[in-house]
This record gives sequence, C-alpha cells and structure tokens, in this order.
Amino acid sequence: MSGRDAALDTIQRELTAFARRARATAARMHPELSLVSYTILAHLEEQQGCRATDLAAYYLLDKSTVSRQVAALERLGLIERRTDSTDHRVQVLHLAPRGNEVLAAARERRKQTFEERFADWDPADLGRFAEYLVRYNEDAAAHP
Repeated sequence: MSGRDAALDTIQRELTAFARRARATAARMHPELSLVSYTILAHLEEQQGCRATDLAAYYLLDKSTVSRQVAALERLGLIERRTDSTDHRVQVLHLAPRGNEVLAAARERRKQTFEERFADWDPADLGRFAEYLVRYNEDAAAHP
C-alpha cells in the first residue's frame, strides 16, 4: 500500500470516528437537540430564515425527511413559519425566540467542549488544524 493510500485509509477511518463522536457529543450536550436539529437551527440563523425546500436542497435530503425534522422543531417551539413578504404563498422558516436561546446555549456548550479538548494543543498546531478543516470543507462544498 502506498503512502497516499495509507493516508486516505487513515483519513476515512478518522473522519468516521469524528462523525460518530460528534453525534454522541451533540446528544449529551443537549438531549432535545440532535446534531441534525442543531445544524438546521444554525443554518436558519445564518440564512436569516429559509424555506423547507431550501433545507432539503442544501442538505441533499428528501423533502419528507426535512418535513419531519421541521415539524419536530416546530413542536418544540424552536422554529416558526412566517409568510414571505414578496410571495404570500411561500412559508419561510425562522428561529423562534426559544430557538435562539437553545442554539446559543448549545453553541456555548460546544465551545466549552472544544476549549477543553484542545487545551493542551500548541497554538500553531491548533491553527494548522483549523486551516486544514476550512480547506477540507471548502473543497467538499466545491465538489459535492
């Protein structure tokens, strides 16, 4: 096995472990807010609202899957539907006040977790890791 093949195998294995740990950590940090729910709320905050069909397209999910997630978040009082001001037939999803609070609390817990996890990292190593993550995610977004 070449060095490149070994590195790619390691990357695949470690990213799988990373994803598994991220889901478990999200569940521990806020039991009513799954990793999927957290990402939807964060996306709504970043976009200042969007349609459910936009969420489905962004996450490459079936509309029925997004519909179930949206319904659950509405039941929890975390998001709300508002009529689009330019097209009254369209419903736009926005964070409800409780959604803002829950998202802010979850974000603070995540920050504390990362601060603890990286407390012993050299600042240069931490900076390189951050740069590599940005590079990886930008490339992944450019080549879905």
